[in-house]
Amino acid sequence: MSFISPFRFVIRALVFATIGFIIGSLLASLITGATGEPAEEPMLALGYAGALIGWLLGIGVWDVWAREWIGLQPRSLNAQSWHQYFRFSTDHKVIGTQYLVTFVVVLLLAGFLAMVLRVELAQPGIAFLSDQNYNTVMSLHGIMMIAVAVATIIGGFANFGVPLLIGADDVAFPRINALSYWIIPPVAILLLLTPLFGGFDTGWTAYPPLSTLGSSGTLLFLLAFLTFGLSSILGGLNFLATIVFLRAPGMGWSRMPIFVWSVFCAALISLTATQFVAAGLLMVMLDRVVGMGFFDSNRGGDALLFEHIFWFYSHPAVYIMILPAFGILLEVLSHFARKPVYAYRWVVASMFSIVLISFIVWAHHLYTSGMPDFLHIPFMVTTELISIPTGVIFLSALGIIWRGRLWLTTPMLFALAVVFNFLIGGITGIFLADVPTDIHLQDTYFVVAHFHYTIMGGEIFAIMAGIYYWYPKITGRMYNERQGRLHFWWMFISYNATFLPMFWTGVWGMNRRVADYTDNLADLNLIITGISFVMGASFLLFVYNMVSSSIRGPVAEANPWRARTLEWQTSSPPPEENFTTPPQVVGDPYDYGVPDSVHAVVSPSGGSSDGPAEGADRGA
Repeated sequence: MSFISPFRFVIRALVFATIGFIIGSLLASLITGATGEPAEEPMLALGYAGALIGWLLGIGVWDVWAREWIGLQPRSLNAQSWHQYFRFSTDHKVIGTQYLVTFVVVLLLAGFLAMVLRVELAQPGIAFLSDQNYNTVMSLHGIMMIAVAVATIIGGFANFGVPLLIGADDVAFPRINALSYWIIPPVAILLLLTPLFGGFDTGWTAYPPLSTLGSSGTLLFLLAFLTFGLSSILGGLNFLATIVFLRAPGMGWSRMPIFVWSVFCAALISLTATQFVAAGLLMVMLDRVVGMGFFDSNRGGDALLFEHIFWFYSHPAVYIMILPAFGILLEVLSHFARKPVYAYRWVVASMFSIVLISFIVWAHHLYTSGMPDFLHIPFMVTTELISIPTGVIFLSALGIIWRGRLWLTTPMLFALAVVFNFLIGGITGIFLADVPTDIHLQDTYFVVAHFHYTIMGGEIFAIMAGIYYWYPKITGRMYNERQGRLHFWWMFISYNATFLPMFWTGVWGMNRRVADYTDNLADLNLIITGISFVMGASFLLFVYNMVSSSIRGPVAEANPWRARTLEWQTSSPPPEENFTTPPQVVGDPYDYGVPDSVHAVVSPSGGSSDGPAEGADRGA
C-alpha cells in the first residue's frame, strides 16, 4: 500500500480515463450506427476526448478546481514531498520540474529512435525496417523532438524560473498552469500507441493527403498534436499575464532579466500562432472522421491550403523554440563573463522584431510546392530580413564575451557552444532562404543538417546550459563539475562530427525522409552512423551525473554562481512561496563591475545567504 500511495492520483486518473473512453466511444458508436458511417475512427476520436476529460478529473482537476463548480470546497494537493510530482500540484516549481523531467525522458526516447534510423541508414538498401516502419520511426522522432524543443524551456525553465526572476510567488493562473502540464502525458501515450494502429508516415508536418488517408495511427498523431497545441496556448496566456502583472515592486520593463523577455516574446507567438495550426489539424480530422473536404481536391478542397496554414504557425513556432534559448544563452554568458548584457535594449527590440517578422516568412517552406512564382521574391526578402534582428542577438552574445572575465563552468561551455553551432545554422540557412539554391537543396540532408544546427545545436545545447545552470536551484545539490565538462566536450565534438557531413550528403542529393540512398554515399553514411552512436552515449553520462548528484551531490549554496538575478537570492531549492516578503528591485540585474550596484533588496528571512542581490565581480 505504501508503494501505491504516491501514485494513487495517477491510478485514479487512468481509471477515469478508461471510463471516459468507454463513454465517448459508445456515444460515437450510437452516432455512426444512426448514420451508417464507419465507426472505428469516430470511436477513437470521441473516446479520446472522453478519456482526456476523465484523465484530467482523476489526476486532480476535480479536487482542486471542479468541486467549486458545484459549490463544494476545493482541496489543495500540494505536498512537501516527492509525492507532489505525481499529482495536480499548483506550485510553479513543481510544475517546472515535472516539465523538465518529462521532456528529458522524451528527449532520450527520441534520441533512441534517431539511433534506430541511423542503423537503417548505415548502408544502402533496406536493412531491417520496412518503408512504413521507417516512416513511422522517423515521424515519431520528429514530433518528439519538436515537442522537446517547444516545451522544455518555456514549460520547464520558464515555469520554474520566471516567477523567481521577477520576484513573484507563483504564476498568474496556477491551476491553468497545472492543467497545461497534465495535458501532456496523454499526448505521449497517444504517440507511443501509434505503431499499434498502423503507424503514421506523414512526418511531423501532417500534410494531406497522407494525413487524411493513412492508417488510424495517423489519427492518434493528429489528436496528440492538437492536444499539445492546447497546452501551448494555455502556457502562453499564463506567462503573458504573469510577466505583465506580477513583477516585484521596482521591476520596470527595463529591469527585467533577458530570459524573462525571451519567454514573454515566445509566449506571444505561442498564444496567437498555435491557434492556426490547431484549426488546420481540426480540419484534417474532420476530413478523416466526418468526411468533409477541406483538403480533398475531388470535393473542391486544396491540400496546399494546409501547408500554408501549417507553416503560418510552424515558422513562428521555430522562435517559440529558439527565443527562450537565446534568453538562456545571454543570461548564462552575462553571469559567467561578469559583464552586462551587451546592447540590452537592442536585444529586446530585436526579439519583438523577430515575433512580428516571423509571421510573414512562412512561404519560404513552399518554394517548390507549386505556389505562384511572383511570391518567391517577397518571401525571400522577408526571410533574409529576419536575419537582421537575429544577428543583433548574436552580436550581443559576442559583445558579452569580448574582454569578459570568463568563468568556464559547464553551463558556460554549453552557452559558448550555442554561439558556435548557431553560427553554422545561420550561415547555412541563407542557402535555404534563397530561391535558386533552395530549389536544389530542398528535401535533402542539407535541410536536416541545417535544422539540427539551429534547433539541436542552438536550443538543445541551450537546454543543457540551463539544466546545469539552474540544477543547484532546482535540486539543492551541486552536480559533478568534472563529469559535466566531460559531457560537454564529448557531446560537442561528436555532435559536430555527426551533422557537418550531412551538409555534404545533402549537396550530393541524398533525400531526407527516405530509407535508401545511392551507393556512392555509403561510406560517409557509415561514418555518420558510427559517430552518432558516440554522441548518443554522451547522454548516458549526463543522466548518471544528474541522477547521482541529486542523491549524493554536495549541498548547494543559495547562490553558488554569485549571480545578481533574484532566483539566486533565495534558498536552494526555494521555499513554497519563493520569498518571505516581496523583493524590492532597485537596480539593473546585470550591472557587474559597477561599484555599490544592487539589483534588489531581499529580506534575509527569504532564504538568501548574501543579503541584498549584489553581484560578485569574480566567479570563482
